[in-house]
Amino acid sequence: MINQMSSYFTAEKQESLIFLTIGLVAIGISVWLWINGHRLKSMAYPLVAVALLQILVGASVYLRTDSQVSALSAQLQTNPAALKAEETTRMQTVMTNFSIYKAVEMLLLIVGVGVGMIAFWQRHDMAAGIGVGLVLQAAVTLTLDIFAEARGVDYLSALQRV
Repeated sequence: MINQMSSYFTAEKQESLIFLTIGLVAIGISVWLWINGHRLKSMAYPLVAVALLQILVGASVYLRTDSQVSALSAQLQTNPAALKAEETTRMQTVMTNFSIYKAVEMLLLIVGVGVGMIAFWQRHDMAAGIGVGLVLQAAVTLTLDIFAEARGVDYLSALQRV
């Protein structure tokens, strides 16, 4: 179980760095678009809005993971039954949240594609930029959450075998 736990949390920590990086890159692209007066500079609105969430989530996961792993490892040694009960409940909540996140991300992806296509055909730069920004951020975040959810399934399965 310790190997599965270590693997799960190592990957979570690595993905948190990806979230941080993507958030910072999105803000950088937004600044560049805005400074240069790009016709699709309105992409900055969804890029920055989602980037702030990515940075917040990425930083919080990264900063809490080591202490979380230490506490869980100690609990595994001293009281595996309590670890199983508590961590299974926590992970079931995490897995439920992934379903919600994915639904929201898919909705944003669909809205972004729809807005982007309609605006592009009508030559409405502001709406097209917002649509493209939504598509980019929703697609990236959805992809990362799909990988995180798969890791969560494996970890939850390992927990249930304790």
